[in-house]
Amino acid sequence: MNPTIKAKLELLPDSPGCYLHKDKNGTIIYVGKAKNLKNRVRSYFRGSHDTKTELLVSEIEDFEYIVVESNIESLLLEINLIQEHKPKFNIMLKDDKSYPFIKITHEKYPRLMITRQVKKDGGLYFGPYPDVGAANEIKHLLDRIFPLRKCSLHEKKVCFYYHIHQCLCPVVNHVDPQLYVDMVEKIKRFLNGNDDEIVREMQANMESASSRLDFEAAAEYRDILKAISTLRTKQRMRNLDNKDRDVFGYHVDNGWMCVQVFFVRQGKLIQRDVNLFPYYAEAEDDFLTFLGQFYKEANHLLPKEIYLSKEIDLASAQAIVGEEAKVIQPSRGEKKQLVAMAEKNARTQLQLKFDLAEKDLVKTQGAVEGIGKLLGIPTPHRIESFDNSNIMGTSPVSAMVVFIDGKPSKKDYRKYKIKTVVGADDYGTMREVIRRRYSRAMREGTVLPDLIAMDGGAGQVHAAQEVLDELGLDIPVAGMQKNDKHQTSELLYGEPLELVSLDRRSQEFFLLTRIQDEVHRFAISFHRQLRGKNSFSSKLDGIEGLGPKRKQKLLTSFKNLKAIEEADVQLVAEAGIPLEVAKRVKESLTKSED
Repeated sequence: MNPTIKAKLELLPDSPGCYLHKDKNGTIIYVGKAKNLKNRVRSYFRGSHDTKTELLVSEIEDFEYIVVESNIESLLLEINLIQEHKPKFNIMLKDDKSYPFIKITHEKYPRLMITRQVKKDGGLYFGPYPDVGAANEIKHLLDRIFPLRKCSLHEKKVCFYYHIHQCLCPVVNHVDPQLYVDMVEKIKRFLNGNDDEIVREMQANMESASSRLDFEAAAEYRDILKAISTLRTKQRMRNLDNKDRDVFGYHVDNGWMCVQVFFVRQGKLIQRDVNLFPYYAEAEDDFLTFLGQFYKEANHLLPKEIYLSKEIDLASAQAIVGEEAKVIQPSRGEKKQLVAMAEKNARTQLQLKFDLAEKDLVKTQGAVEGIGKLLGIPTPHRIESFDNSNIMGTSPVSAMVVFIDGKPSKKDYRKYKIKTVVGADDYGTMREVIRRRYSRAMREGTVLPDLIAMDGGAGQVHAAQEVLDELGLDIPVAGMQKNDKHQTSELLYGEPLELVSLDRRSQEFFLLTRIQDEVHRFAISFHRQLRGKNSFSSKLDGIEGLGPKRKQKLLTSFKNLKAIEEADVQLVAEAGIPLEVAKRVKESLTKSED
């Protein structure tokens, strides 16, 4: 398990929400929902799984999550996210079917029906629902309460539903259309979550039936009330007017700001954008600056509406956005709750950043302290490490990296071209570099390390120690040995040198491995860079009129000798070389080929 995932797992909230697993390219490969994010996401990285899940887990390199208020909201948000991102590990619905909606038809005598297609036909659509079973359950409840038309219009006879009190058969009974208008309004309020009126009506009906000793009717009303209680949902994940909106929420702490943007498209919350940055002015001012950059510099498309909290000056925000979008500061209902959810997620993400940083700091500081205890020295806050690089003795170089409190300090890195050593003399190279580094440090009075970590074994340690003794410096020197797989395996230290045991699962081991890998990378990259330049320059040496600056121009334009050899004289001259010199370059390279 990579360190990022391990740290994030420890900081997951006990909240409902959706999680998004990502692969090494940052692509979302799976979207899931959870009543408890901590328990659900951790389960992927613990215990055994079936083959399908093992394959998913093997590709997870990172994850993110969105916190919501309820399990229903996580269910609906999951639907939107899957439809938007189409992750390869999610089971998609066959034939790309959409999720079900409840529809009230636009007719003189409306009907209530289940549909998977949202059309601009004047009908009223509510949803989407997690599955057709949930939608049917709600429709069944509404059919019991409101006797809307269930079938085609019969002019001569009543239908079956009339006999079970679920249809008024409006044509036969000449029902006033206004009665249907009133029922539709009540159904709309119910499906939008405003069901208190219906609950009060059903309670009154139940009490009335009970007082009349009509216990069968009272039981029916009781069952309806129970069903309403079960099916009460507030669907902030779906807005019924199908408008495009961006919802902004932000939180500030310790000089940092997190802005969370929810993208609502066609009424569905499909995506979010997380932005973390230090802020320097007033929080509101920096948020407004971010808002302008978000749409003008980052080229995000303006939606129809933008939701902000009431803390932001409305006139300023509208001026920044312009007239194409309307800035709204919701004061109640679902829209306000959307803003609140964005703010909650901004707060969660900012706290996650601080918690990860704190855990990382604790681990690295603990590792540095642990190395000091292992070696029996004071905590080595500054560690300098050296490595050599050459191929068959050519272009020998050395490099130094510096780690301060367990973190690389790249401004202190140094490269060394070897001046006094001839051939592949690793120990001689190390002595030269140690002497140059610490002689200069003594002359200039710069800070010295608390520990020198050599990339190598006893020979490299002794070479460094000899020079330090000559200079009169008392700096601990340890050797980082590698096994036959080129992995850090042992630490050498002491007089005489002894092996210091390292737990391969410890933070001390990980830090030393990182130091060794970093100094090796830095030395190799410097050697390749130098060798490439030397190789390039060698065939160009001695050409009249071609000095170092003109060689550099050729290097910049052509990258390698083969490219120059294949170019004509005019093209070589266009690199900033006089035409006569360009001719001599081509002649020289032609001779060298012969």
